[in-house]
Amino acid sequence: MKLNYMMDAEDVANELGISKGHAYKVIRLLNGELEKSGFIIVAGKVPRAFWEKKFYGYQTVQTA
Repeated sequence: MKLNYMMDAEDVANELGISKGHAYKVIRLLNGELEKSGFIIVAGKVPRAFWEKKFYGYQTVQTA
């Protein structure tokens, strides 16, 4: 499985075990924080690196 740079609502929903609608709310919250910090955002997506930084205990396991 190849990991993309950006996570969409389906990725967020799967990771947290929530509905896709609630995942969009989480993405909006994270994107708001990025925007306040001066970053350019993409609606409906959040950078995986920022996701990993914000969620305690989250760690990506990459396979070769």
